[in-house]
Amino acid sequence: MEIKSEFTNCYSEYGRLKRVVLCEPQYMTIRDVINEVQKKFKNEGIHIEKAVQQHRQFVSKLREFGVEVVLLPYHKKYPEQVFTRDIGFTLGETIFVAEMASEVRKGEQDELKQWLEDEEISYYNLIGNRIEGGDVMIDGDVVYIGLSNRTNLQAAEHLSRLLTNFEVIPIAFTEKFLHLDCVFNVISPTEALYFPEALGQKDIDFLASKYDLIEVSKEEQFRLGTNVLNIGDNQIFSLPVNKQVNEQLRARGYRVIEVDITEIIKSGGSFRCCTLPLLRD
Repeated sequence: MEIKSEFTNCYSEYGRLKRVVLCEPQYMTIRDVINEVQKKFKNEGIHIEKAVQQHRQFVSKLREFGVEVVLLPYHKKYPEQVFTRDIGFTLGETIFVAEMASEVRKGEQDELKQWLEDEEISYYNLIGNRIEGGDVMIDGDVVYIGLSNRTNLQAAEHLSRLLTNFEVIPIAFTEKFLHLDCVFNVISPTEALYFPEALGQKDIDFLASKYDLIEVSKEEQFRLGTNVLNIGDNQIFSLPVNKQVNEQLRARGYRVIEVDITEIIKSGGSFRCCTLPLLRD
C-alpha cells in the first residue's frame, strides 16, 4: 500500500501545519522520574484536571488556526502519552514509528500504529535502534538527530541509510536535557532557538553557520523555552511565562500565540513535545 502523500508530508519545522496528532493527559503522572523538570515537580505532582483543561485550550487554539487535530486514545498505563512527538515523526512523505527507550513509555507507539492502520496509512516501523521524535528535527533536505539516552547513533545511521534524499546530521547534547528539541529548535529557514550550555562548541559553530541563533536563558530553558511550535506563516505557540523568548520572537516579526500549559510542562515537555505533525505545506 502506498503512503497517501496528501495525508503525510513534512519537510520542515515551520511550514503551514495542516494535520497533527495529540493525546489528552488524562492519566498524566510523574511515575518514574526521567528528566530534570520531573525531578523538581515529583513531590508536587500534576493536577490532572488542570492539565486536561490547558491541553483542551491548546487543541481549541490549534483548530482556531485551521489545524486538523487527531486525538489518540489515552490509557492509564501510559502516563507520558501526552507527548506524542516522541512516538513517531514524519520525514518527507514517510511516517516513522519510533521505538521508545524509557520503560515507562514503551507501548505508547502502539496506539499510533493502530490509528494509522485503521486509517489505512502505511508507516515505517523502526525496530532495534532507540529513537524518539523529540530528537528528530527536519529542515528541507537536512535532518538533525539529537544523540541522547533516548536516541542512539545507530538509529541516526539507520535513518541515514533509509533517507537517501536527506542529509542526516547527528547533534550531541548533554543528556540531562532529555531531547534535542529541549535545547535546539529550527523556527525558520534562517533562525533557530538554542540553549548553548547543552551543546558542544563545535556543533554551536556549525549551527551558527546555518542559522541566526537566538539564545534561550537557563531559566527559560527549564520552562521549555526552546520547545515552541511553529504552525506556519510566522505564527508560533509559546508559553506566556517565557517573556524573554516571546519578546525576541516578536522583535523578529513572529506572531506569538500564548497558551498556558504550565501544568503539562511539569513532566518535561511543551508545545513541540505535545504534537506529532503529519502534514505541513
